[in-house]
Amino acid sequence: MKIVIPMAGRGSRLRPHTLTVPKPLIPIAGKPIVNRLVEDISKVLNQKVDEIAFVIHSDFGDDIVSRLEKISSSVGAKASIYRQESSLGTAHAIMCAKESLHGPTVIAYADTLFRANFEIDKNSDAMVWVKQVNNPEEFGVVQLDDSGDIVNFVEKPDTFTSDLAIIGVYYFKEAEKLAKELQYLLDNDIKKGNEYQLTDGLENMKKRGLRLVPGKVEEWMDCGNKDVVVETNSLILDFLRKDKVDLVSKTLKSKNSLIIQPCYIGENVILNNSKVGPFVSIGKGTVIENSNIKSSLIQQKAVIENANLNKAMIGNHAKFNGQFTHVSIGDYSVLD
Repeated sequence: MKIVIPMAGRGSRLRPHTLTVPKPLIPIAGKPIVNRLVEDISKVLNQKVDEIAFVIHSDFGDDIVSRLEKISSSVGAKASIYRQESSLGTAHAIMCAKESLHGPTVIAYADTLFRANFEIDKNSDAMVWVKQVNNPEEFGVVQLDDSGDIVNFVEKPDTFTSDLAIIGVYYFKEAEKLAKELQYLLDNDIKKGNEYQLTDGLENMKKRGLRLVPGKVEEWMDCGNKDVVVETNSLILDFLRKDKVDLVSKTLKSKNSLIIQPCYIGENVILNNSKVGPFVSIGKGTVIENSNIKSSLIQQKAVIENANLNKAMIGNHAKFNGQFTHVSIGDYSVLD
């Protein structure tokens, strides 16, 4: 089994946090988004993953590559690194990894996390994971026939056609069949919105008589902008609490402080005269003094003083001293 993860986007909706770190490497409850995605997929597949192919932007450096290689090795897989020079759509991004598109393959976009307990439908040619939503007009959706197979893909429908939103995780029994359809789009310059779309390739597979079926997830968590990343952090912390995962490092130094679970607290964090939680993640080496923090995500080696934070996101090495509440400041920023 292979996993292909397109992650070459610039993460503009999550700036300033993505000015120095690609969005998929932003930590959620102490682990990068893409790390959690790889672990979740490996767990639900219930079979060995041999290769993880990452499609990254051409200017991501050796440090990013090294981190992705470590993520792959953590689940016993080798890493393949592909570069995407220009953002030309989902189909184009996937085809940047065409050398890895053969055999059983999962394709998953790196700004999505999920909770699910499913099995691969071995009688299908492809699976498209979906989540029932209240606002289908904001998503791509699938329509099903009476037997539950996918018969149509609709992008942001103006009128109700389905409430099963595509979450960005797919399985292909033979990925070379997908590659053939995507290559056809590229060769014939078939675009929508000036981009090559994966759903056009899926539509062509369906027209050729291949069987596409939905897979349903219990929870779907977006990581697109600051507010939803903070919300996703809270959801993941709650899931980990229910799974009885210990998230507080034994190297924590706490004085006159209270921790309200669930929280993730990394190594060598210092808390003085502060209340932290619930739903707070704090990266290693961060110092927090005289503060009250809840439902927030703070990265590594930040300094927080005299703060009252709620739904905040603080970058690495940042310094914050003040009474603003819903702040979002990037790496090495100072608000004093």
